[in-house]
Amino acid sequence: MPESLLDTRVPAVLLRIDRNPFHHGTLGAVRSLGRAGIDVHVVADSAGSPVRKSRFVRQLYPPPPPGAAPADIAAVLMRVAARVERPAVLIPMDDAGAVAVGRLREELAPAYLLPQQPGAVPERVADKAELADLCAAADVPHPLTVVPDSAAQAASAAWRLGLPVVAKWSRPWLLPAGSGLRSTVVVRSTQEARELYLRTEEAGSRLLLQAFLPPGPDRDWFFHGYADRSGAVGGGGPGRKLCAWPRGAGLTAVGEWTENPRVKTLAERLTGGLGYRGIFDLDFRRCGLTGDYHLLDFNPRPGAQFRLFADGAGLDVVRAQHLDLTHRPLPTGVPLPGRAFVVENYAPLAALRPAHAGRELAWHAGDDSAPGRAMWGLWGAHVARRLLDRVRRLGPVRAADVRPRVIRQAPPPPVSLTGLTGMPGVPGPAEPTEPADDKKASSC
Repeated sequence: MPESLLDTRVPAVLLRIDRNPFHHGTLGAVRSLGRAGIDVHVVADSAGSPVRKSRFVRQLYPPPPPGAAPADIAAVLMRVAARVERPAVLIPMDDAGAVAVGRLREELAPAYLLPQQPGAVPERVADKAELADLCAAADVPHPLTVVPDSAAQAASAAWRLGLPVVAKWSRPWLLPAGSGLRSTVVVRSTQEARELYLRTEEAGSRLLLQAFLPPGPDRDWFFHGYADRSGAVGGGGPGRKLCAWPRGAGLTAVGEWTENPRVKTLAERLTGGLGYRGIFDLDFRRCGLTGDYHLLDFNPRPGAQFRLFADGAGLDVVRAQHLDLTHRPLPTGVPLPGRAFVVENYAPLAALRPAHAGRELAWHAGDDSAPGRAMWGLWGAHVARRLLDRVRRLGPVRAADVRPRVIRQAPPPPVSLTGLTGMPGVPGPAEPTEPADDKKASSC
């Protein structure tokens, strides 16, 4: 993209509250804007992150702590604004930041350029319990979902939905660090569902249970885009997840830009119905039985693999936001189906294979090599630490630990599942509960 298309007088501020040092999406945003001549300021915990090594970072600032109150987040951002000294385009890079900025829009608006979002839309779409209702209203397929009111109902709902089921915390950005709780897990017994519900107060948000849609070849899709001031969607497109980490249910380790009119239609229908404005990242899973694409997540911020959709004009979602908020037209670029995106530390073999339609690596770049080198050093230490922790947890093996046990699980008492959303009825598991052999997933 020619530098003249962007207003280089307007800086950008990236906000990330989560403490993940391996968030390659932040580095992607730094490089995308920095290469276009934009001054990029990063508010993130980057002391141990490869992002701090990028030559495109103008200035780093400490972020608010996880779980910070909106007033504390506003105070941090206003201090950054005072240092930047000019109105800047503000781009949250995680859900916690997106929700906070949505709440603080009026307070931040004098110092930051922000999309004109109606109401509390970012918070509503990020809440996984509310998302089920939003999908139903927009006629977008969504897995059958129940929000239990008690541990007993959680156990009964898990049984009636058909084990295994997917358990999610409705507001995962509220999960306390060090709790061991994960935003999404596959529950394989009613006892697991019961025990998980008992941690609701600790998790800080509601537990919801969803019918399990098994992964498999050609089933995991995503759509990234930017809805501009008129509601038109650009800067992204539909893509397939060829390899996930962890396998079958994790982030995109290898993705491919693949045209899919059905996924595009669903994305535009939902964002248009909500009046959504700004960057978004949607995750879909295709049902192997019906062929329907079910929306699993709506992230009101850039997805980590957003750079997959850099088109023939060099446009991506973060550049689209900067152009739109500085009242500049978005260039019409040629889509690049077949273009790939690879996260090297999760899929090292894929990073070495030829890419005939073009490819972008998450960490390595010829014009910004330091973050890639820093990543491998940090990743090696991370893997060694995880292996050591696992060995310590295993401890000495006793004979009693290897005796086979037979577990018989009786069904819990019946329970009414009124309030389920996503589809009528309560079907049992119609598909195999384990994914079929996925050659693409195993090629990581």
